[in-house]
Amino acid sequence: MPRERFWELELDQLTREEWEALCDGCGKCCLHKLEDEDTGEIVETNVACKLLDTGTARCRDYPHRKAFVPDCLRLTPRLVAQVPWLPVSCAYRRRAEGKPLPDWHHLLTGDRTAMLEAGACVAGRVVSETVAGPLEHHIVDWEDERAGA
Repeated sequence: MPRERFWELELDQLTREEWEALCDGCGKCCLHKLEDEDTGEIVETNVACKLLDTGTARCRDYPHRKAFVPDCLRLTPRLVAQVPWLPVSCAYRRRAEGKPLPDWHHLLTGDRTAMLEAGACVAGRVVSETVAGPLEHHIVDWEDERAGA
């Protein structure tokens, strides 16, 4: 059972259960990104990992995902600080930076639909890599959502 207001603790103080509960479930980390070889700039696409349910933004087989997607990244408190492409609204990133959770976060509202209503989730706005075609045709700018993070 998670501790009361555990999300206010330092990330390295969380139990495994609390760490998993901190995830806001937006699905943005499960989208393919492209990196410019010359500048190192990372651009986002609306192409989701084959395991992401595009309607709910939830992984279809989270416990076994690495068996099907070997390069799936398992975030850790140390890794969060090293991954430049986590969205600014990401609960892990925000807490690593000493910021509070976004107002729509399910741990604050008790309801995951608040994230959908705030437009902070990719549910219904992405395509699976199994049908997408070239990633270059799917570049998106989620900048509008960064302002409200």
